[in-house]
Amino acid sequence: MTDYERYGEYQPSERSVVGTGITMLLIGLGAGALTALLLAPRSGKQTRKLIRRKYDDTVEDITERADEIRERGTEWLERAKDFAGSVSDTAEEARERVKAFSKEARKRAER
Repeated sequence: MTDYERYGEYQPSERSVVGTGITMLLIGLGAGALTALLLAPRSGKQTRKLIRRKYDDTVEDITERADEIRERGTEWLERAKDFAGSVSDTAEEARERVKAFSKEARKRAER
């Protein structure tokens, strides 16, 4: 007699795989939190101070970087304005030269 005959055919469990996964996740989170509390090298007050200090340092660094980027952007904008102005001046000068050249060409053509 085989095992299949003795115990019957395999029947899958009625439980949901998602439900089992969520249960295992919660058990793991609880075990991790408990382990962290038991093995923490500092007291809660010290840890909160450390986290707050790191947070403040990070915010300060981000603010400094944002200021640098803003300054660099302002500098690039000024350079672009200067360049656009010089291009505009050059284009105006070229237009005046073409205008003068065309007047001279008309005069010569009329002779």
